[in-house]
Amino acid sequence: MEDKMGITEYLPQKIRSEAEKYMTYGLEEIRVRAGKQVEYIFADHICRGIYIGRNDIEEMINYLSDYSFHAISQQLLAGFFTVEGGHRVGIAGQTGCGQKGITSVTDIASLNIRIARQIKGVAMPFMRHIRDGDSIYNTFIVSKPGDGKTTLLRDCIRILSDGGDGKRRLKVAVVDERSEIGACFHGVAQNDLGASSDVMDNCPKAYGMRMLLRSMSPDVIAVDELGGEDDLCAVNQIINCGIHILGTLHGRDMDDIDMKKLPGGIGRFVFIEKNKKGERQYSIYDKDCRLLHSAVWNCGNYKCMEMQEKPGNTSA
Repeated sequence: MEDKMGITEYLPQKIRSEAEKYMTYGLEEIRVRAGKQVEYIFADHICRGIYIGRNDIEEMINYLSDYSFHAISQQLLAGFFTVEGGHRVGIAGQTGCGQKGITSVTDIASLNIRIARQIKGVAMPFMRHIRDGDSIYNTFIVSKPGDGKTTLLRDCIRILSDGGDGKRRLKVAVVDERSEIGACFHGVAQNDLGASSDVMDNCPKAYGMRMLLRSMSPDVIAVDELGGEDDLCAVNQIINCGIHILGTLHGRDMDDIDMKKLPGGIGRFVFIEKNKKGERQYSIYDKDCRLLHSAVWNCGNYKCMEMQEKPGNTSA
């Protein structure tokens, strides 16, 4: 697969050609640790490359930050930062702490680059279960980190915003706190989020949801990785105002969701589970925990295979 977002340009010259070779085969993550071999993570296996030193990591950070470490210093306090193209770079190193938590991150010794790719069409088989007439059910997409929540969310936004499923276009307002959904550059989304979408980039989720509610008169507000109490309070406010929510959460199954203090009015839960082969199992439940749809999608090489639907109650 072509490296359209130029992630390999951020790598030291000594591993760039190695990484470019692996991009062709559906590379998902690049893990770099000082004094250890580079790890190239795929859906179903790991390849190891050359050894990397601390100077190589410093060189990478210079590239990733466009030689402005100060520009990413606030993001680093959260343990990661996002670069052009929506690629998320996780970090580990030395931290400084104060009364209000982490105040600085220095001596970075590990990087985890999660490669962002837009996969169009992945959400289409599920839209009939998410749609409620010309609108949608309030929907949460749930999985463990790295199993594909953001990929599915992004495609749902595109389809709803374009009316790509043959139904009315919806005005979708997107809160993209980590710049992973739209991959905005100078405020313009680089990923295709459809014709009727508006993006609030690099904005805390709770603030962004409330701002977009007042400013953009949306039909749907979409947001990634909800979790904090203020996030869920804002979701409840959105629903009470008659606006529909399309969001993602970390979790495993319905039992896990039952333990979270979620707002009422959520009509659909989409669970994603990735197996050792890189296949994603998608299961859609209604508000009463009834299974509506279950399917397996194989995207090991980012070539969409035919959906194989399993028996289940398909009534809404």
